[in-house]
Amino acid sequence: MQDRSVDSGGASISLNGSCLIIGEVAQAHDGSLGMAHAFVDAIANAGANAVKFQTHIAAAESTAAEPWRVKFSPQDASRYDYWERMEFTEDQWHGLKRHADERGLLFLSSPFSMQAVELLSRAGVAAWKVASGEVNNVPMLERMAATKMAIFLSTGMSSLAEIDQAVALVKKHQLPLTVLQCTSAYPCPPEKVGLNLIPFYRERYGCDVGLSDHSGTIYPGLAAVTMGIEVLEVHVTLSREMFGPDVAASITTSELRALVEGVRFVERMKASPLDKDGLSNELAPLRTLFTKSIVVLEDLPVGTRLNESHLTLKKPGTGIPAVRIKEVVNRVLKRDVRKNSLLSEEDLD
Repeated sequence: MQDRSVDSGGASISLNGSCLIIGEVAQAHDGSLGMAHAFVDAIANAGANAVKFQTHIAAAESTAAEPWRVKFSPQDASRYDYWERMEFTEDQWHGLKRHADERGLLFLSSPFSMQAVELLSRAGVAAWKVASGEVNNVPMLERMAATKMAIFLSTGMSSLAEIDQAVALVKKHQLPLTVLQCTSAYPCPPEKVGLNLIPFYRERYGCDVGLSDHSGTIYPGLAAVTMGIEVLEVHVTLSREMFGPDVAASITTSELRALVEGVRFVERMKASPLDKDGLSNELAPLRTLFTKSIVVLEDLPVGTRLNESHLTLKKPGTGIPAVRIKEVVNRVLKRDVRKNSLLSEEDLD
């Protein structure tokens, strides 16, 4: 993991080798601009690095024939109507970008049409997040690449050949690239998370890697961070009782806070390899509290030749260490010792 700095105009975050944590709002705002702004604050308060939306322009990306993935909405007659209800104006997107800047978050949004790319270019995204359904949309990828911004490439429903093609396109433009392992299942069961693909992508493409997680838990993200990912994206909801298709695949903002804390804890552990002997020396004061010494079980006079029945092991560890008990057997006392006293070398001939 390389030290990197990502600049989003108003928000600049020096990652210093840390994992970039993205709170994905997607459609959780349900078309409410106020709710979208509430997510910006909640994700910032949780300590994430970036907030990500999806930019849908119904007329530019869809037709009336688009089927529902899940028919969840009683107020939208068609999937097209739903996308139309999810739209924000360009001024509203600029407002969300300003809000993210004010909260120190990188501002990201996945475009789903060429018009959305142009809109987000004007609004000022920090990088491009390519949704897995757009990986083979070559004209849109070329347009994103022309902006010279970093690209996060999701792989959720793509074949290896499609990923190869998209990676080659980005590399042709010599742009920073992160390939994200992702499984398009909502929620994603543990058997389909695919952590094994993270090192596979790193080796195959020689680029940064990450995880876009749809499990609805914090566990895959924590596991992936132990593997050294550069980017972690999770869907976020304010409550599991909220309306929307992605709630089951999302974590709450309080869980996001726990995830952020966990990721930073893991990173500190990984960055601090221990020398076992050095640690033992550092903990020497504790050793005297928790280890045991050789102790006599009864009053013994000078001249007594010690046998096993005279001895036991008790705390504290300030006398002759317990490990030396066999060496002490058959030694002769050169002075009287009292019951329950710790033996010392000065007691022995």
